[in-house]
Amino acid sequence: MAFFKSLGLAASAPVIEGNGVFMRVPRMADFEEWAALRGGSHDFLAPWEPVWPDDDLTRGSFRRRIRRYERDLHEESGYAFLVFRKSDRVMLGGATLTNLRRGAAQAASLGYWMAERHAGKGYMSAAIAALVPFTHSALRIRRIEAACLQSNTASMRLLEKLNFTREGTARQYLSIAGSWQDHLLYARLASDPLPAVGAPKD
Repeated sequence: MAFFKSLGLAASAPVIEGNGVFMRVPRMADFEEWAALRGGSHDFLAPWEPVWPDDDLTRGSFRRRIRRYERDLHEESGYAFLVFRKSDRVMLGGATLTNLRRGAAQAASLGYWMAERHAGKGYMSAAIAALVPFTHSALRIRRIEAACLQSNTASMRLLEKLNFTREGTARQYLSIAGSWQDHLLYARLASDPLPAVGAPKD
């Protein structure tokens, strides 16, 4: 929390405003909406994520998740956000910045997910477009890295639209859907321009 205080931000972490969306840190009161959203999108998300634990959608597991997010925030090693639609405050998905490195590296890893019924409408593009300047400016992270499966064309389009550059392929980079899989590696620098992103279309 001290890092947010040093930036003059709310001790509980900022709300990040985007085009038609906003992002904030998860809290226990989000559990039921989060569990329903994730559970309803399981088959859609499973091919792109690590295998979910058997208790992943339980209140106890969500409480542990919140504690981990709070610890990462306190240690300034990671930032987790839920994505909401501005017009009606409906939860849409989530995004994370993890593995923050400072000193000589000044880098972070970006991850994100979108519920099936909200996918393909521009919400995640708007969310990441808002998260990028926050990461570069407020957090003073020079390099944002991301990885996606070679078959994940939607993620590739999103990253390339936001001026992430494809840097190569990492063999067996992550265990996804129960097997170690190659990933395409992307990154953008603080000096890279950020294109304008249009409003989401529901």
